[in-house]
Amino acid sequence: MTLRLDAEIPVHIARHLDREFRLLIGGRSVAAASGRTYDVRSPATETVIASVPDGDETDVEIAVAAAESARHSWRMTPAPERAAIVRRVADVIEQHAEELAALDSVDAGSPIANARADVAMAVEHLRLFAALALEMKGATIPASANLHYTLREPIGICARIVPFNHPLMFACKFAAPLVAGNCVLVKPPEVAPLSSLRLGELLAGELPPGVLSILVGDGPAVPRAIARHPQVRRIGFIGSEPTGRALQREAAEHTVKDITLELGGKNAMLVFDDADLEKAAAGAVFGMNFTWSGQSCGSNSRLLVHESVAEEVTARVVAEVAARTVGSPFDEHCQQGPLVSQRQLDRAHHYIRTAVAEGATVLTGGVRPDGLPRGHYLRPTVLGGVTPQATVAREEVFGPVLSILTFDTEQHAVDIANSVDYGLTASVWTRDITRAHRVIGALDAGFTWINGSSRHFPNVPFGGYKASGVGREESLEELLSYTQTKAVNVLL
Repeated sequence: MTLRLDAEIPVHIARHLDREFRLLIGGRSVAAASGRTYDVRSPATETVIASVPDGDETDVEIAVAAAESARHSWRMTPAPERAAIVRRVADVIEQHAEELAALDSVDAGSPIANARADVAMAVEHLRLFAALALEMKGATIPASANLHYTLREPIGICARIVPFNHPLMFACKFAAPLVAGNCVLVKPPEVAPLSSLRLGELLAGELPPGVLSILVGDGPAVPRAIARHPQVRRIGFIGSEPTGRALQREAAEHTVKDITLELGGKNAMLVFDDADLEKAAAGAVFGMNFTWSGQSCGSNSRLLVHESVAEEVTARVVAEVAARTVGSPFDEHCQQGPLVSQRQLDRAHHYIRTAVAEGATVLTGGVRPDGLPRGHYLRPTVLGGVTPQATVAREEVFGPVLSILTFDTEQHAVDIANSVDYGLTASVWTRDITRAHRVIGALDAGFTWINGSSRHFPNVPFGGYKASGVGREESLEELLSYTQTKAVNVLL
């Protein structure tokens, strides 16, 4: 398909679109079995930028069959050799970093500087899991005078289903299951599949055929087939809570699977009256992840401030947010690009309107930026006067909308923070170290900071409580979750 690319897309970005995008199945770049394709649009220009394969159940069957053929050989490959192959994959990605970042920028709307950072993070995670390969240890158990020990073995065929906010970085979450000795199916987001599909082309000769497949389709056919397939034994999913629950139901109705879920967040940042208010305000803006238009499950979208300092913190946050640059994701200096789709933009507007109807005030943002007549743009938004019962304070927006709430006592702050169904991240800002640890201990959240926000660190397990999911990632815990334990009893 020949596309007339929009003049708003720079030539150095557009040239990466001048190719036929294909699936990776059985070690080869292939079209969808049906021959169907669908169009991908740029969220910055709203124009068609590529035509990609529209995979379905047949493609999943072919990929699973290829994985089954490769499974025994890959399982028997020593862990250090599997790790060496994963390190080579990291090298390939690093060599093509600019191209892969450009593709994330053009179809996901991520500012190019952030897209580059995502590629670098993907490389870091691949190398981390390669380095952890020899940590898949068993144990000896002194249960009797005989010999009792355990082995960690691969699960078999696994799948990773990933979202649109960090397409390349999340697609590379095949690292842990590969190092653990599993064959992997990766399903990229249908609205932003380009970097993953190009990655499949780059890796076609780097891994044994069938060990890694990358397949996408426009709609639920591919993830539904993965969930139902009896030979897919393990799924790692990142996405919304409703989709995660639907995936669990779909799988449970057809087969038994191990499913881990990294889902939504309605994360609270608590600022006490003794905090460094300048750093806290900057941390609130940084932690809201406006750079991805707030499209992040880890965003601290609820800023809880002690009532005695609320006015000062609010003024600082509003000033910083109002000064942020929103524009083309291809601009090196852009701080925030578009939301990924019209659907996401409409969702953000819905929550802003609802918040105002429920008594909140738009302190800044809430409108399309000047000078951007098209594209799914929304100025970063700060809402004041939000109550803990407000819809916007309880439901995940997944857009650039920060709500400010106030509290009067420590227990009041904890009660507000814990009052939602989610429990992914939380942060506490105070100079009182005793209070800091006490409050962190009281919060229902799986990944927390004291006087910090948003940053992740190598081998520190990431994951949530309650409706934010089950399982931990980015760490040894993730690697071990792609193994199963075999107990061996040797009667002497």
